[in-house]
Parts: sequence; C-alpha cells; structure tokens
Amino acid sequence: MISEERATVRPPVLRPGDTVLLVSPSGPTSPERVARGMELLTGWGLRPVPAPNAYARRGYLAGGDEVRAADLNAAFADPRVRGVICTRGGYGAQRVVDAIDMDAVRRDPKVVAGFSDITALQFALWRGARLAGVHGPGAAWRDERTPLRSAESLHAALMTTEPVTVTAVPGEDTFPVRVPGRATGTLLGGNLCMITASIGTPDLPDLTGAVLLIEDVQEPPYKVDRMLTQLRRAGALDGLAGVAVGQFTDCADGWETTIADVLTERLGDLGVPVLGGLPIGHGPNQLTVPVGTRATLDTETATLTVQPAVT
Repeated sequence: MISEERATVRPPVLRPGDTVLLVSPSGPTSPERVARGMELLTGWGLRPVPAPNAYARRGYLAGGDEVRAADLNAAFADPRVRGVICTRGGYGAQRVVDAIDMDAVRRDPKVVAGFSDITALQFALWRGARLAGVHGPGAAWRDERTPLRSAESLHAALMTTEPVTVTAVPGEDTFPVRVPGRATGTLLGGNLCMITASIGTPDLPDLTGAVLLIEDVQEPPYKVDRMLTQLRRAGALDGLAGVAVGQFTDCADGWETTIADVLTERLGDLGVPVLGGLPIGHGPNQLTVPVGTRATLDTETATLTVQPAVT
C-alpha cells in the first residue's frame, strides 16, 4: 500500500494570473463548446489558452495520437503553464499516456483537471509521478448540466487548499447503495469503464487501503455488473478501504434490475463501507473532487471528505 502522506505529489494551487492550457487528450470538441469554459476561467482571474491542437479532429479522436500527446507534453514542459484542464472526455487518452514525458511531470508538477476518459490520464500520472489530480468538469462547459454550484466546486478544488466535502443526494439513482461504516484512505478511481479498461496495464493502481471512486454514463446494469465482476475476479478490489459511488447517469434499460440493485449486489459483500448518491460524474450538478489524496467516507453523515489536490 502506498503511504499517501509520503508519496503523493500535490502541485501548486492555481492563482489569479496563472496560465492554464486547455488540452483535448481524448475526443474532439469545438471553440463554441469551450467558449463558456474559457469565460468562467477568465472570470476567476486565470488565463486559459487552447493548446495548438485543442480543436483538432480525426473521427472520434481529437486529432492523431501524436498531436494529442504533443499538446500534453508541451503543457508539462512549459514553465509558464501552471495548470492543465482537459476540454472533455470521450475516448483516446489510453492511446497516448505511454508517450507522456514523466520526467517533465515530475520536474514541474501541475494540476490536471478532467473526468470520464481522463481517468486514464490521471491513472497514468499517478503511476508515473504520483501526481494528485482533480476529477471535475472539463472546459467544454454546459451550464444546463453544470450550473453555478458545479463551477464553484471546480473553482474551490483548483484555487483553494481547503478540503472538499461532498454529501450524498437523495435524488441520485445510486443513493440507495449503502453499506454502513467509516473508511479512510487515498481516493483513487473515477470512470468505471476506464478503471476496468486499465486491468492488465501498468496504470491500474494498487487499491489496497484505498477508497475507490466509481461513476459512469449510459452503461446498462448488466454491463456495470460485468465490469465490477471483472474487477473482482482480477483481484483489483481486494483490500479496499471503502467505495464512493458517484452518478450512474442514463444507465437504466428494459430489465427490472436497477443500477442500484447491481451496485448493491456487487459491492455489498466486499466487507467495506459503501456510500452511494454522491453527485460526482456525468449527471446534473456534477461536483469536483481531488483524486490521489487522503479521503474519509462516512455513511452516517453521508459524506465524502477529500484533502486538496493542490498545495
């Protein structure tokens, strides 16, 4: 088990005037989609700059692997860039993570924010540099899904050094998922599909003593069952301290088994506390949490409290 206090690298907190590079390591986006995110970041006093290939497009990818990797490495190597904010998820990060210059990441650690497919990038940065990250909305901002509270949550995670506390919401589909108890450990994880896709790669972290964060979108219950079963059979969930269950958005299908049923069944016998209903993921009112730092999950207070990713 990794000692979080000894091993985690927390990059510097973002401050007004800092330049943040907007990168697209996964799927394609457009200037129109990113304009609102740039407006928000500018309002916080930051200087958002689209990477040279931020709006590249090649099918379902934001340009070829070489240009996506080049933008990431340029961000990590440039001392003027103080933060890296991904525009969106989609697919493609796993195709470029092996090309990241980890020496540059270790020389000048920077906060990296994103979610969904960006879980693969954050896993790679954890493996290669023990870099804490920020699991939150990307720069392709949608006010209808991520309103003011979502913006305030991302701002707090990037530009303050206060712990982050997220409280379970009764209206979330995963709210019924609960195994009583209290757990403390390093918060690792993110998108369930990307966690499962990391099995057999160097990037799946050792989850011994960790609090695992999971969320997903448009995955029917049987596919969530399959992913959790694969993780169990691979031994990836052995030794967990607890499980923080975020949003499983648009995951219903025609069967009577619900997503909460599946999560309760596949997580409920692990012998660790489990807290569902956390507004973290692809759903409305998405909140931001650090990953790679110490967290406490408490089912009695229905809260997940996470130490900051920045210092």
